Amino acid sequence: MARFKYEGRDAKSKRKGFIVAANKREAALKLKKQGIRVTDLKEQQETVMTKEIHIGKPFKRPQFIMFLRKFSTLLRAGVTIVESIQILSYQVESKPFRTILVTVGDDLRSGGTLSDALQKHPKAFEPLVINMIRAGELSGTVDDSLDRLAEHYEKSHMTKQKVVSALSYPIIVGIVAIGVVLFLLTFIVPMFVGLFESVGGELPWLTQFVLIASNFMVAYWYIVLLIGAAIVIGIIMLKSNKEGKYLLDTFIMRLPIFGDIVKKSALSTLTRTLSSLFSSSVPILQALSMTEKVVENEVISRVIAQSRRSLEAGGSLTEPMTNHWAFPPLIPHMIAIGEQTGSLDSMLSKVADFYEKEVEASTDRLKALIEPVMIILLAGFVGTIVLSILLPMFTIFAEIDNL
Repeated sequence: MARFKYEGRDAKSKRKGFIVAANKREAALKLKKQGIRVTDLKEQQETVMTKEIHIGKPFKRPQFIMFLRKFSTLLRAGVTIVESIQILSYQVESKPFRTILVTVGDDLRSGGTLSDALQKHPKAFEPLVINMIRAGELSGTVDDSLDRLAEHYEKSHMTKQKVVSALSYPIIVGIVAIGVVLFLLTFIVPMFVGLFESVGGELPWLTQFVLIASNFMVAYWYIVLLIGAAIVIGIIMLKSNKEGKYLLDTFIMRLPIFGDIVKKSALSTLTRTLSSLFSSSVPILQALSMTEKVVENEVISRVIAQSRRSLEAGGSLTEPMTNHWAFPPLIPHMIAIGEQTGSLDSMLSKVADFYEKEVEASTDRLKALIEPVMIILLAGFVGTIVLSILLPMFTIFAEIDNL
């Protein structure tokens, strides 16, 4: 597919913009169907300078949430889907996302459905989005589906940001502490080695320990860098395959304090996703299959896969959850009640709300606790090195006074 820049007129005014088509003739036909009389049509040649390069999704999560909100508002105001997509394509900040919306608009004008047009762009639109919109198309409630999607992503994003915020503080302070200690051992402590040697005598054990660490850092600093790089590469390699990610997620979820927050965050994402899909009348097996991919935690994802296979074999949906350490009794219990009362989506929504509040409370407590702890640890490391330097200095000053 190529990208063409056009200028022309419709029944109301001058028009210009971009259109994606296989060739120039197809681009002209598409514009003609839109009621645009073309005066100029040029193919945009892709070069290294003009090529749009992006990694991952072509938008940030808050931008996508805003897109869903605006899309729903336009539909409720009586604007057609095609016109809504065209209006939104002018408003989005991300150029790659704008190009995708232009292509989606072209597909809609060619007679395709919104869900089919979105499905052609898997990097931008997850199966969750496509299936909920498809369900909305069947029931004539696309605007409601968009609202539910916006609420789902908004709450999931807020929960994730709280977890990231809670975990990033100790990591940043830890990195700063390591940097300060390495700086002192590599540059400051060696400045006093000559002074200690000139005085002679036996140094305090603390000073000897710090000097040994300093000598090691000066002589073998590259080993420390290699160990750090090996740890980072090892974590990346573990996350790159399912078995490694399963082991990593299991380790993180079993950590004291931090693991509980991560687990609650994953469970809130799970229950919120299932609730959104069930409320849009997506079949349960299809909803479970999609949730496996949406939940980023491999441990939770595997339990959902076991639940789906159990249901396919005529068994219980909740049995794999009941027998797994990562799932508290609340979830299978609420699912069982939802199945009996026919309000599974409502029950799961309540569970999601509960865990989101739990994550918020846990992260607030962690932040209040971790700040003084990290300050004390940092002061302890730096204070130990400073004390190791001062102890021999007191001895030197005492000998000077005796003279």
